[in-house]
Amino acid sequence: MILLFQVLGSDTEWHFSHRGLPHARTRRSIAHARLLKRHPLVHAAVQQTGFKRVKRGYRPLRLPEIEPAADPRDPYFPLQWYLKNTGQNGGKPKLDLNVEAAWEQGYTGIDVTTAIMDDGVDYMHPDLKYNYNAEASYDFSSNDPFPYPRYTDDWFNSHGTRCAGEVAAARDNGVCGVGVAYHSKVAGIRMLDQPYMTDLIEANSMGHEPNKIHIYSASWGPTDDGRTVDGPRNATMRAIVRGVNEGRNGLGNIYVWASGDGGEDDDCNCDGYAASMWTVSINSAINDGQNAHYDESCSSTLASTFSNGARDPNTGVATTDLYGKCTATHSGTSAAAPEAAGVFALALHANANLTWRDIQHLTVLTSKRNSLYDAKGRFHWTMNGVGLEFNHLFGFGVLDAGAMTALAANWRSVPPRYHCEAGSVKAHTEIPTDGSVTLRIETTACSESASEVRYLEHVQAVVSANASRRGDLEFFLTSPMGTRSMILSRRSNDDDMRDGFVKWPFMTTHTWGEYPQGTWTLEARFNGGSGPSSASGWLRGWSLVLHGSKAPPYAQLQPQDPYSKLAVVKKAHEDNAHTK
Repeated sequence: MILLFQVLGSDTEWHFSHRGLPHARTRRSIAHARLLKRHPLVHAAVQQTGFKRVKRGYRPLRLPEIEPAADPRDPYFPLQWYLKNTGQNGGKPKLDLNVEAAWEQGYTGIDVTTAIMDDGVDYMHPDLKYNYNAEASYDFSSNDPFPYPRYTDDWFNSHGTRCAGEVAAARDNGVCGVGVAYHSKVAGIRMLDQPYMTDLIEANSMGHEPNKIHIYSASWGPTDDGRTVDGPRNATMRAIVRGVNEGRNGLGNIYVWASGDGGEDDDCNCDGYAASMWTVSINSAINDGQNAHYDESCSSTLASTFSNGARDPNTGVATTDLYGKCTATHSGTSAAAPEAAGVFALALHANANLTWRDIQHLTVLTSKRNSLYDAKGRFHWTMNGVGLEFNHLFGFGVLDAGAMTALAANWRSVPPRYHCEAGSVKAHTEIPTDGSVTLRIETTACSESASEVRYLEHVQAVVSANASRRGDLEFFLTSPMGTRSMILSRRSNDDDMRDGFVKWPFMTTHTWGEYPQGTWTLEARFNGGSGPSSASGWLRGWSLVLHGSKAPPYAQLQPQDPYSKLAVVKKAHEDNAHTK
């Protein structure tokens, strides 16, 4: 047996590898596990099973690289329209991350480290080597401290290096472009380059050096095929929860997740990573404000950044590439998540005391609708009960680095967070083939108890259901203030008729800031797409879990702009308090 590492730093849990077994094994070795369990010093033994995790990035465009210009010193900066959109290549002027406003305030990401959990980072790249944090890096695919990408002829393992450049490529050095937070550090966590994924590889990656790493950026997840329903296993969930509760010396690590590339045939609420309340799920838009055709939609998406339109090579994401090269064609929501990580690094430079929840509140309050729109007209901008605009594709809008750092600099941390198990319905109810069925929960939001929630953040509808065709199911959750969230959309590729959903936590951010007391409604129906559905099925029950604060979150803040989202929500909270 070979000792590989401790599990999540525990003194009682250890990860071993057997010398006599192949690295990739299709079946469990019951005999070896049985021998371990018999040992008097072994309390329990679990053999790790492998599962699929895939990088999120639309298929690379096979196009020649754009020749770098001699001036300015970052030759690819004119191509980085997501940093400064002047209308190049048909884009919408000023539709960008507004990073120049943050830079002008003096925020560039100093003393902030972002871990790129991916297929490795080319830490010898001239645009990255001075911003590389070796102490916070590790290779969980090869179990060594050197997360350099494995060579392939097709540059398949360029994914992590490209993401790293978006965050922390150096400025004014004459190489490639510039990172969003160009004075911040990146750590490489290589964990995505082996024939399978295990719970321990994921868990140890997400729990690696939580006091040296501020932000973890993940541009991967379960397969985006429109039929997979999957999420973090036990150890990985423990690592994430420990990260937000204990990481950054108690302020909480920030986990940024790419929402997914399954397009309109998938729903990111079926991805337990992107749909987690512990992560910040980021979608993408292209340079004229449309959603990219690979974008998934779901009610758990918090905000958006930018990626390519997949048709015009000049609208890709310009960043670093393997072996000291540059690229202008990075793509997918893979490219969107690191941009968000860079913006959060700027916010942490502005205020190092921000908690993981503060980052989410700042995201909601400073993201802008700008020119974002659904190209197919399916999802419109809607206002929730306290005046916050949201969109099912884009969350609360595109990140605005200048607005976020300005607000972060004078931020006062939000009050403690509570979760309230608000009620459940256990009856088995048939879903009609025509029409819909509604189940209601009346709640006081744990009023008069220690876990009372008065101001919402995340809301989970934990649903059990099955159907003769799971992909035709659609669920909607309506809050007491009338905000209707589509928590599951039709997935045309999902033919499942056996597994259904078993206590699956569908999450919505759309009711952020609302008051939870009253009647919540879950609506279930079948949608056959172009015609009526022939599916049949049952709702096996659902429960409602509310997350938020008892005290008003923005009471200590003084809005500078009377028309800002902060001012609107704060006034709504004050008006509500006066009416009670």
